[in-house]
Amino acid sequence: MVIVTRIRREVLTLPAAQLGPDNPLPPLRPLDEVHRIDGRDRDGMPRDMARQLGYEPLRSLLPVRVRDGYDRTREPRPLDALVIENDRLRATVLPGLGGRIASLIHLPTGRELLYRNPVFQPANFALNGAWYSGGIEWNIGATGHTTLSCAPLHAARVPAPDGGEMLRLWEWERLRDLPFQVDLWLPDGSDFLYVGVRLRNPHERPVPTYWWSNIAVPEECRVLAPAEEAWHFGYERRLRRVPVPSYDGIDRTHPLNSPYAADYFYEVPDGRRRWIAALDADGHGLVQTSTDTLRGRKLFVWGHLPGGRRWQEWLTEPGTGGYCEIQAGLARTQLEHVRLEAESEMSWLEAYGPLDASPEGEWTRAVRSAEERLESALPRARVEQAHAAWQPCADTEPGEILAAGSGWGALEVLRGDWKLPGTPFPESTLGEAQAPWRELLRTGSLPEPRRVRPPGETLVAPHWRDMLETAPATPHTEYHLGVAQWHAGDRAQAVRSWERALGLAPSLWPLLRCLAVADQESGHHERAADRYADAFDDLCRERRDDKETWTAAVAALGRETLQALLRVRRTADARAVWERLLPAVRRRGRFRLLEAELLLAEGRPEEARAVFGTGFEVPDLREGEEVLGRLWARLTDEPLPARHDFRMRPDAV
Repeated sequence: MVIVTRIRREVLTLPAAQLGPDNPLPPLRPLDEVHRIDGRDRDGMPRDMARQLGYEPLRSLLPVRVRDGYDRTREPRPLDALVIENDRLRATVLPGLGGRIASLIHLPTGRELLYRNPVFQPANFALNGAWYSGGIEWNIGATGHTTLSCAPLHAARVPAPDGGEMLRLWEWERLRDLPFQVDLWLPDGSDFLYVGVRLRNPHERPVPTYWWSNIAVPEECRVLAPAEEAWHFGYERRLRRVPVPSYDGIDRTHPLNSPYAADYFYEVPDGRRRWIAALDADGHGLVQTSTDTLRGRKLFVWGHLPGGRRWQEWLTEPGTGGYCEIQAGLARTQLEHVRLEAESEMSWLEAYGPLDASPEGEWTRAVRSAEERLESALPRARVEQAHAAWQPCADTEPGEILAAGSGWGALEVLRGDWKLPGTPFPESTLGEAQAPWRELLRTGSLPEPRRVRPPGETLVAPHWRDMLETAPATPHTEYHLGVAQWHAGDRAQAVRSWERALGLAPSLWPLLRCLAVADQESGHHERAADRYADAFDDLCRERRDDKETWTAAVAALGRETLQALLRVRRTADARAVWERLLPAVRRRGRFRLLEAELLLAEGRPEEARAVFGTGFEVPDLREGEEVLGRLWARLTDEPLPARHDFRMRPDAV
């Protein structure tokens, strides 16, 4: 057999915004996640669904940092890509940005099967901030877009089941402490891209896990799936069962028919083939199918009202067309987490390719017709066979390394002495971020920083917390121990650790900021404001330069300090903090918004209104965040300007 599959490097040049530095402040506050439901909605749910809805939802981002340093200034920039193709399909993968498939082209027809974003524009949709739209993304960890959305993955060539080549992507997911891999290959002459996915739990305890493959497709389509019912979830945070395709007199399988952004999780009957397709008016489009382990299917729509259209423009370029998302996951809904047993693994196979079928007409007939076309193009049995053929290859060690991910997996493998065939995490990938933790592992002591700078990342898993508790109690160790204790829910002990460190620490502001958050969480807002003001003053004295690292620290702490002072109406102190911010920081959109709030608090509403007139943008505006509308309503009775209208639910201000 002649193998024609090729894997090659490529550079994409796109109008792209800078990602910028991560936020150096540890994310101590509970996760502000929009995907939570009213408890009343649990009545009448299937038992397994109700159980998984309550199974260890994520409550903290630790040990991951928030990525909020990006902007909205797009310039042509190169992005490293890996291309895998045969004579039928060409897939373009971005290993440095979550391993996303940015493009999937059907070569005989020249059709792009995905929504391909013409720009790279981060926005605040991932669990930890920066995320971008388009293509196929791999969401692992917990409800929401993965913290790896804009992070590098390891990538390498690996022999495929048919003797050709696969592209392997792998990393260590830090929220749940799990290694995973994604293998992509194109059998000779195949119209379908095969994707083998494996999640592994090396721990001696069960771990909650989560996976949704998210496919962006042009929204001028009809979405088909083998279901008569769906679970509808909107930004009102209500989950309810609705009929498919129509309810309230509207066919919701046409994305542009829905008024507001919403999720539709299809109730695919047991035993039915798992698939979902998006077909345009001419009957052309993409289909995704899988082995049965990947049971869930979903449609996400932005809606046709102004808020949804504004988000579409925000994530790409005006006039480039909108998108919707079709998805496939481990559970019925994305609000659930499934149990991965101790020292076990799970795997499945997905397939992506073109489908030609009429999407219109009566629902059952349209679904049956599309399913028959899928069975003809890619029989269900062949998908099962491909999965069985791939499984022995999942342990094959990679050949040529094509891209490098982070060093966190190497650190965990070093600590646990784990053997993970097929996904090596060599010590050569350890970097500066892992260096102090490697020293703690080797010597039992966490080294003090050699120069004055913002503290590095904290590890919070029980094994690292245990090591911190037995290490010499230096101020640096006490700081990190407090963060780990806070994450574990031992808040009183965390406060004691931070307070112990204050007497000897050369740098006070990281500790004062942690204590300020603790004060806020316990309702002591005046004391929190005092500590924030002291922390910001200490940071301004300590700052060594105006380069990226220190500027990120000043911006992050300045923002929290302003918010804390405004909360207790200390406008003079807030103004003093504002004046000490760097001019470049004050010009950022988030700080223009804070300036408007400050002016209003000072009794200067006309000047606050004038800030809106300057046309500022808040690059890290959070999905579902309504701060712009609420502030505008305090300033005027006029309608919210279209450029600031990001409303995703009925009755939003």
